[in-house]
Amino acid sequence: MGKVITIGEIMLRLSTHQGTRLAQSDALMVQYGGGEANVAISLANYGHESYFASKVPDNSLGDAVSKHLNRYGVHTDYLLYGGDRLGSYYVESGIGQRATTVIYDRAYSSFAQMQAIEWLPETLFSKADIFHVSGITPALSPAWRRLTLELMKSAKRQGCKVSFDINFRSKLWTQQEAGEALAELFPYVDYCSAGEMDALHLMAIEECPEGQSELSYYYQKMQEKYPNIQLFYSTKREVTSASVNTLVGTLWVNDNYYESLLYPINPIVDRVGGGDAFCGGILHGILTKIAPQVLIEFATAASALKHTVEGDCNQFSEQEVKQFMNNQSGKIIR
Repeated sequence: MGKVITIGEIMLRLSTHQGTRLAQSDALMVQYGGGEANVAISLANYGHESYFASKVPDNSLGDAVSKHLNRYGVHTDYLLYGGDRLGSYYVESGIGQRATTVIYDRAYSSFAQMQAIEWLPETLFSKADIFHVSGITPALSPAWRRLTLELMKSAKRQGCKVSFDINFRSKLWTQQEAGEALAELFPYVDYCSAGEMDALHLMAIEECPEGQSELSYYYQKMQEKYPNIQLFYSTKREVTSASVNTLVGTLWVNDNYYESLLYPINPIVDRVGGGDAFCGGILHGILTKIAPQVLIEFATAASALKHTVEGDCNQFSEQEVKQFMNNQSGKIIR
């Protein structure tokens, strides 16, 4: 198994029960989540040595974050304490034709206010196989745009591969700002979560000509632009309603395109974190050196399973994901 370092912001999540509007709620479910933390949890579930680095306030909410991560086996050696507050977000759970909505309250959080790297990079990335970060982190502040680049360079100097999930959030920055920042980061990335919209709007790749396989085209063009990136991956999702989706995983590696089986998800319990579960499955496949087709099937199955539980994070082991891959009927497992 491998050693993985993830860095990002973790937040307090407050969610309504399905069928209840946020404005009418008199009780909210409390969970913790964030892209990089969710990936760290997936990898810990699969038996990897998984670390999450961040900064949280030195109070009971910060303690709760540590306990949340430790509960899933994530190491918190690099969880810093300080600053004024833990960022939070509110989820109004969708159902049927009513979509899930999210309201963020993350300004001036302990992590977002960081101005310098407060870890020793030589220690942080020592003997690490993969450093994972998402595009949410450099979007938090001008300082974090600079710090993300510094951390990527430090990881590469330590011989650590860099994994990057673009994870564009229009509420945090514009397409132009993201495109300019990503152009600085991509030369240091080895594994990248990116799809058609990222290629078109963030990498300035020309639209696919008629008659060509679209995703295969965009993956090929992205790799031509950034040949250092060894592997691209993303999902294709068809949304029937907030409760019913289908999911297909896609992968580009060694100039070959791979696609998973189609996974129908009905009903969806909680879609938030599905992409992070997919990313965790991809990194697990890379670390365990499984064949590309098996890798994309595992990652997509992991994402589909995540949709069946409340909260941000994947709660399933490697064995449970494999069992699901072999038995998607929902029958009782005895």
